[in-house]
Amino acid sequence: MTMTTEVCVVGGGPGGRALALALVRLGHEVVLLEQRSGGARAFRGESVSPDGVRILAGLDVLDRVRDDTHEVHRLEISDGGARVLDVRFETFPYAYRHPVELAQPVLLAALAEATAGHGGCTVLEPASAVGLLRDGGAVRGVRAKTPEGTMEIRAEVTVGADGRYSAVRRFSGLDHTARRTPLERDVVWLKLPFPDAWDRRAYRVRISSGRHGLFLPSTDGTLRVGLNIPKGGLRELRAGGLEQLHARLAELAPELRHEAADTIRSWSDTHLLDIFTTDVRRWSAPGVVLIGDAAHTLSPILGQGVNHALADAVALAPLLASALEAPRSARAAALGTAVAAFQQEREAPVRRSRGLQLRQERMFSLSAPPAAALRRTVYRALNASPALQRRVLAPAYFPGQQARADGGGTGTKTSTEQLT
Repeated sequence: MTMTTEVCVVGGGPGGRALALALVRLGHEVVLLEQRSGGARAFRGESVSPDGVRILAGLDVLDRVRDDTHEVHRLEISDGGARVLDVRFETFPYAYRHPVELAQPVLLAALAEATAGHGGCTVLEPASAVGLLRDGGAVRGVRAKTPEGTMEIRAEVTVGADGRYSAVRRFSGLDHTARRTPLERDVVWLKLPFPDAWDRRAYRVRISSGRHGLFLPSTDGTLRVGLNIPKGGLRELRAGGLEQLHARLAELAPELRHEAADTIRSWSDTHLLDIFTTDVRRWSAPGVVLIGDAAHTLSPILGQGVNHALADAVALAPLLASALEAPRSARAAALGTAVAAFQQEREAPVRRSRGLQLRQERMFSLSAPPAAALRRTVYRALNASPALQRRVLAPAYFPGQQARADGGGTGTKTSTEQLT
């Protein structure tokens, strides 16, 4: 069976779904392939930055999910048992100031519902890309495996939105331009009951010597915990039994000792995330382009993966739309120009976020007493200076918004607003 469309999007995560929505809003046809039926995902990104909230508003999706979001007001870092940084998001001079927690299945369902309301998008689910169609050296679509058999989706442009282990990146040959950098830590994710004494509107980072953990509120009322362990250290941790895991948690958050012992009764109650970054030198080839984790895998620090996927989608959509409206004889060249402009627009924000993440990773991992003391001094200096907080955190949380002297405003006009 063969289908023909303008754009084939491989991957139904936030980036792929947002791109499909943005394109049909602009009047273009999309076929979207999603491998996982029902969108089931374990311990995937739920943190949406203020800039991600702005993007969802621009796509007319924010009102659909508003009742399912949990707004966050503070970022708190404690080191050696003492609070060294307490960031208040309401002090930032942007139109959209607060991050929100939003369960990814809810976000995906809202994006899918909004897309269906416009028409023009065919969703194949479950379906997985098993190869690319080529003609004259250019990608012309995807060969997909579905429950009904193998299909060919012929498209003028194919978008790889299929995550950190992207098949489209591999099939297209763009994998050869990728540089994967393992970080020094992996993360063991788990959920605990939320402590009654804790502020439910706060992100928490707890540091003890060279160990640290992330403590994030969930929309279901639980506490998501990301416990950092040395790279490849899960086997050693498991060898010590669950008691060792409980002890690691208690070292960082003694008030969670009883919750951990009562809740985490099996290793199946945890999930390991292998932490690495991937820097892909070329995000496109003739007829194909990568977005989100397929183009630039980031670490979970400051929750940037979902937000950059959304930003990629709304940056790429108007560029593709304009190119697809070019005369057929000039369309291939127009698409090449469009995807090159997309990478040029998005590389700098991704690079800034990656740099901030890597600096934080190094800071969190300092274990020698003099280095840990210096880390605490740096965080206290950041805590004492709102101007320094804006300088450090704005690239991660507010890259698409322009600060205003009166603390209000509507932000800069970006690709998102071109879609409305």
